[in-house]
Amino acid sequence: MDEATNQDLNKPTFKKWSIGWINQKLYHRRRGLLITVLSFLLVVLLFAERVVIFVNAGESAVLFKRFQDGTQLNKVYGEGFHLIFPWNIMTVYNVRIQHELKQFEVLSANGLKIKVDASIRYRPIKENLPDLHQQVGPDYADRIVYPEVEAVVRQIFGQYLPEDIYSSQKFIIQNTVQNAIFEVSERFVDLDELLITRITLPDMIVDAIEEKLEKEQVALGYQFRLDSERLEAERKRIEAGGIRDFQSIVSSGLTENYLRFKGIEATLKLSESPNAKIVVIGGGKDGLPIILDGTTNTPDIVN
Repeated sequence: MDEATNQDLNKPTFKKWSIGWINQKLYHRRRGLLITVLSFLLVVLLFAERVVIFVNAGESAVLFKRFQDGTQLNKVYGEGFHLIFPWNIMTVYNVRIQHELKQFEVLSANGLKIKVDASIRYRPIKENLPDLHQQVGPDYADRIVYPEVEAVVRQIFGQYLPEDIYSSQKFIIQNTVQNAIFEVSERFVDLDELLITRITLPDMIVDAIEEKLEKEQVALGYQFRLDSERLEAERKRIEAGGIRDFQSIVSSGLTENYLRFKGIEATLKLSESPNAKIVVIGGGKDGLPIILDGTTNTPDIVN
């Protein structure tokens, strides 16, 4: 007891709140301080993911305050580093354009199954992100985008028969895209593009349509040939009438004196030819000349 008292008496005394006094207090309480620091670090490690939030490029976040107003509808947190209380929740959303391939099985107007392959590009509207988070949630694509697109596809394709879909794909696809974009935009999501990549009809329908189209083409070919023959017959009829009229006109003007005059005119032209020939005037029938070309013994009579 005396030794302990002597040790306390031998300890140096420091003025309160001096550096020596603080060091002395820390030394005596070092075990408690070590436990406190380790406990603090453990708490930080456990709640780091809930306190320190990183929002990467192409992302935005929405904050939910548990003990205040709930979802913060008037603010969207951008890219960067954010500190929040561990009891609050910050949800990060990808606001880039996202792409998904989907296949929908729909019914035509007569109840036949049709498969429609679609390429969907979408992204959440950044300004409406708090409303989207509050009313729908992070799984908005499965709860809004795909169901709305499928509903529009079913509605549009259900109005047509398979053969109409086969022949009017462009109009149907355009109508589907316009309706889908409108419906999805009403749900805080921007449908950037909807492409109908393939429409698969039942095999028996495709075969029947192709057979029908083939027969229609054959019928059109026959009709074309009939029209061509009809036009050709009409052409020949007109040509025959023209020849008949020509012969009638010519026959009425071919008198004996006219023919004799044309014979004399032809004789004059032949006599001017440089080829050797003999012309006998008045030796032919009806007094027309006889022309001998000098190469044969058979006379040519100009009529």
